[in-house]
Amino acid sequence: MEEFTNEVIDTKQLPRYEEVQLTPLHPKYFKVVLINSLIIISILVVVLFLFIVFDDEVVSYEGKIRLGATALFLSICILFFSILSFKKKAYAFRNHDVIYRSGIISTNTMVIPYNRVQHVALHEGFVSRIFGLAKVEIFTAGGSSSDLEIPGIEKEEAENIKQLLMGKIQKQL
Repeated sequence: MEEFTNEVIDTKQLPRYEEVQLTPLHPKYFKVVLINSLIIISILVVVLFLFIVFDDEVVSYEGKIRLGATALFLSICILFFSILSFKKKAYAFRNHDVIYRSGIISTNTMVIPYNRVQHVALHEGFVSRIFGLAKVEIFTAGGSSSDLEIPGIEKEEAENIKQLLMGKIQKQL
């Protein structure tokens, strides 16, 4: 029987994911982000307009001005955070894992080893499809939704990534 050992790992010697050069999302995806934000803003404006037009008794003139100003403020916030979010997202595929960084206020970095990947899917939204972009969804054990979604990748590259990941999965079996 082997003798049990439990050596201390020097964490300073581990590879640093922070040093990896991440690939930003495709520049065309910025247009997708803007279009999606404008769709949300349009819905907000239409609902607000309908509320203001058909609800004269409850909302005063000053209240309508405040609602309009609030809608404008929310619209600017949606656009600002959408743009900022786009600039923060990046990804990298290494020999043994995939890295994805996102976040606006706090930066989230996910590192998923390939040996945890169980399924890979491509998703093309309506607006993304117009620009030839796709989203790679990576599923790991123990969940019904994808654990990692990397949007804004050219469709051909996304298909290559899917094939790469499927090859890594097949090697594990």
